[in-house]
Amino acid sequence: MPSRSVSSASPLYKADNQWSDQLRKTRQKLSGVCGQCINRRVRVETIDGHSYDGIVVGSDNTYLHLMTGDARFFGPYASNAILTLVLYELLVITLLI
Repeated sequence: MPSRSVSSASPLYKADNQWSDQLRKTRQKLSGVCGQCINRRVRVETIDGHSYDGIVVGSDNTYLHLMTGDARFFGPYASNAILTLVLYELLVITLLI
């Protein structure tokens, strides 16, 4: 079977430019919000309906790192487990006082 050059292959999916621009703006906004929440206790809800409570221990332009200590995901001995969430999957971030 002859190999096809990557440049000659037609894409299976190409994101709409308007959607891509909106995603970049949203990711940038969320990155700023997450940066302001470092070392603060928050509740995060995702677009899939999952909810996590924890302390924000880091974030960048792609991910939010949440220290959950939640044994449901990491076993009974993980008191300081870090959960990494993708920014564009976040729906709500609420500060917990």
